[in-house]
This record gives sequence, C-alpha cells and structure tokens, in this order.
Amino acid sequence: MLEKFFKLSENGTDVKTEILAGITTFMTMAYILAVNPSILSATGMDQGAVFTATALASLIGTLLMALFANYPFALAPGMGLNAYFAYTVVLGMGYSWEVALTAVFVEGIIFIILSLTNVREAIFNAIPKNLKAAVSVGIGLFIAFIGLQNAKIVIGGSTLLQLFSVDKYNEANGVAASFNDVGITVLAIIGIIITGILVIKNIKGNILWGILITWLLGIICQFAGLYVPNPELGFYGLLPDFSSGLSVPSLAPIFCKLDFTGIFSLNFIVVIFAFLFVDMFDTIGTLIGVSSKANMLDENGKLPRIKGALLADAVGTTAGALLGTSTTTTFVESASGVSEGGRTGLTAVTTAILFGLALFL
Repeated sequence: MLEKFFKLSENGTDVKTEILAGITTFMTMAYILAVNPSILSATGMDQGAVFTATALASLIGTLLMALFANYPFALAPGMGLNAYFAYTVVLGMGYSWEVALTAVFVEGIIFIILSLTNVREAIFNAIPKNLKAAVSVGIGLFIAFIGLQNAKIVIGGSTLLQLFSVDKYNEANGVAASFNDVGITVLAIIGIIITGILVIKNIKGNILWGILITWLLGIICQFAGLYVPNPELGFYGLLPDFSSGLSVPSLAPIFCKLDFTGIFSLNFIVVIFAFLFVDMFDTIGTLIGVSSKANMLDENGKLPRIKGALLADAVGTTAGALLGTSTTTTFVESASGVSEGGRTGLTAVTTAILFGLALFL
C-alpha cells in the first residue's frame, strides 16, 4: 500500500530510508516546539496552548504536503515570521494578538487563491535556473550560520561573528554565564566533527546518528557535572521530565480567537502584505533549495507538482491561524531528511506523526 501511494521505487527509495529521513527532519526542527511558544507568549498568549497549536499546525501542514504533493518537506510555524508577529505587529504596532492571528488567517486565504490560480507557481517558474542553484547554496550557508549562533560557536557583537569565549558571551548578552552552562558549546564542536566523519564515511543515517551521539555525550556531561542546566539563560536539562505525567495543554485560550476589527485599515493591510511577502519568498526559496538538493527539479529547473506543495503551505497557514499560531511554512530543515535519502511524502508523514507524539511530551 505504501509503495502504491507514495511511489517509493519510482523515486528510488524504500520504507526504511523514508522513515529514517522523517525522523532526521523532525530531530532538526523539533526546536520549534520550544521556541515558538516562548516567542508568541511575549504577546500574552498562553504558552501551553501555543505549544499545542504549534505541534498541531506542524502535523497538519506536513501531512498536507504528503497528501497534496508527495514531497518529503515538513512544515511548522516559521522562525522570523513568529518574531515579526510578536515583536513588530503586537508589541511594536500595538495590535492585539487576536488581530495579528486574523492577519495570518487572511494571508493564508490569499495564498490559497494565489496557489489555485497558479500565480505562485508562475513566480517560482520565472526564477532563472542559475539563481535557483544559488538559492540552495545560500540556504545552506544560512542554516550553518544559525547552527553556529545557536551552538554559541560564534556569538553576537558588532558583527554577530565573534568567536566564542565565556567573557565575550557575557559581555555581548549582559549575563553571568560560566563554562558549566554556556561552555557546552565545546560539545557542539565535537558533535559536528563526529557527524562530519559519519557523513564522509557515508554511514546510513549519518545526521541522525550525529544528533543522537551528541545528545548522549551531553547527558554524560550533565551526569558528570560538566554541564549544569541554567534555565534562566536558556540552557535546559537534556533528559525529559515525566514527573508531571503525560498531558496535552488545552488549546481553548487561543483557538479560533480571530478579531476582524479594523481589517480595512491601512496599517492592517501593510501587516498582511508583510506576512504575505516574507512567507511567499521564504517558501519559494526553501522549495528551490531543498528540491535542488534532492535533484527533484526537471531539466527546465521546474518543480513537478509544485501547485500541491504551495497549496499545502497555504492551507497549513490558514489552519495554523485558526489553531492559534503564526504563519506555518515549509522548513528549510527538510534538507536534512533529503540528505538522508527522503524523496516522498512518506518522509513527511513520519515527521508529522512525530509532531503528533510530541504533543504528549
């Protein structure tokens, strides 16, 4: 049945490869389950409810990608767009989070119309082939930069590219961290080296194994006292805490809380346009980069079944707004699953199932 629905052999893959790729994609983008609630809660939204909305929006959007386009791409509330939602639209411009959600909902409806009328597809196809190749390189550099920043291998400052040291980190962030918390950056470097060796040796599941090995090394460091969790600085324990049991936070505080007051004002239209513009080119850039990595573009540089992929993105955004989260978009971290051999919607289904299971964690 899986062979018939996802056309595995036609795409040169198998069930085991697709499942491993789906797990890898989830592992590289699961951070959104913690980061998105943290960002959106700054607007006054219930953090537990946003967690549930984030997981459900990711599950729905990623499943739609599998059903509409049979591609191994995963969707979730996008980084950057959530910060714009919280810090610019709500805290900066003074809109309530209900009105901001309404802007995301309207953007999603517009995207559905543009996707069904081939406007977004025409924009995608109008981008020259050499630029599409360059986009995948740019996205790779962007992911690397985010990784270096998040791992604190490079830190903020006048250039955002200062090499890490505890003193420089404290100076740049105005905190009093020590080697036992922020110093865990050393482990990130070790993890990169281990993953690099696995990739060079062409070990099956190399990225996933690299993540798991680094995590286990982190647990050992925590038990040995080399790493001391410091939640105030954003450094948490590496072992899951089940002391409160398994439960799913209620969605009620934010579900369908749309507010159409003032939707015809000029400022509201500007907000919608900003969401629309950023999401459109974010999605197109991601689809170009990841599909180039997977050799999915045809001889003319076009992506077959792109209408389904764009429609999944648009419907995911609309559903996400109703659930109570910012714009849901195709994640560039899908490239990690593609690197593991993911080529069909079975990869996306695997990732979606894991987002569903994450609801209970």
